[in-house]
Formats: sequence, structure tokens, C-alpha cells
Amino acid sequence: MSSRAAIERKPSARIPGETGLWVLVLGDLTVFALFFSAFAFYRSRDVELYQASQATLNRHYGVANTLLLLTGSWLVALALESARNRLPSRAARLLVLAIGCGSAFAVVKYCEYGEKVRAGIGPATNDFFMYYFVLTGIHFLHVLVGLGLLCWAFVRLRGSAAGAEPRLVLLECSGIYWHMVDLLWIVLFPLLYLLR
Repeated sequence: MSSRAAIERKPSARIPGETGLWVLVLGDLTVFALFFSAFAFYRSRDVELYQASQATLNRHYGVANTLLLLTGSWLVALALESARNRLPSRAARLLVLAIGCGSAFAVVKYCEYGEKVRAGIGPATNDFFMYYFVLTGIHFLHVLVGLGLLCWAFVRLRGSAAGAEPRLVLLECSGIYWHMVDLLWIVLFPLLYLLR
């Protein structure tokens, strides 16, 4: 076989997912970058208040949620690899585990919010908690959307026959969105829970 024939048979490189989703992701990341910058600016104006408020956060919740999202992203990447290898049932099982990680994140966040509300802490308590509830609340909505996308991808994978190539674009888009949610939390966690 000539090298020219090998080149012609080689699939063309492409960016995973849909172009429109990448625009959405970049826009979302830009908006969050502005939120993070505003938080850092106002924190620099009243470091003592922010540190005292931060000390009331339960870092165990934050660490647990970080591990859950990182594990979920890893499982989504494995699911995509399985789907590319025409193993849709394995990909679907991995997605179920990723959905479980995302659901556990939601439960932990619910418990954390409940703890704050029972202590009389809300968005109106001070500037730190306003940012805490707004940033984690918007992120939580992103988690719920991501879970919806993963569930949709799971349903589509379940309908794929063994050995058949599933429609990868949907799974890629779901994975891209889920990885964005993970990336946002990787910035949020140290910003809110660890920054000194």
C-alpha cells in the first residue's frame, strides 16, 4: 500500500462535539472568570471578613465534591472511549457511575446549604456569603444541566446495538459540558474554601 493511499484513508482530524457548544462553553467560562475577578477584588478590600466567613465553611464537603466531580469526569472520559471502541453497553454503565457521582455531588451540596441555612447564614449575611451562594448556586445549576445531558446520552447509548457505532457527537457534547462543570469547581473550591 502506498503512503498516499494510507494518507487518503486516514480520517480527518476534527474538534469533538459541536462548534456551537464550544462557543457556549467559552462564553460560560468568560462569565465565570468575571465573577471570580469580582470576588477577588472585593475580597482584597475586606480580607478579614472573607477569611472569617470562609472559616465557617465545611471543607470536608468541598473536598468530597471535588473528588466526586473529578471521578465523574474520569468516568465520562472512559465512557467516551468505550463508545468509540463500539462498546455501548460498557459506555452506558460508565455513564451511570458518572451520573451517580454527579447526583452525590448534588446531595452533598444540598446538605451543605442546609447546614448554612440552619445556622442562619444566607446570601444577605455578608458579601462573602453572597458570592458563596451565587457562585455555588450557578455552578449547581450547571451540575443539574450536566446531569440531564449525561442522562440523555445514557438513554441514547442504551439504544445502540453491541458492535454498532453509537452517535458520538451527543456523548462528546455531554462530556465537554461535564468537564467544564468540573473545571469551574476546580477553581471555585480553592477560591471559596482554601484561599488565605
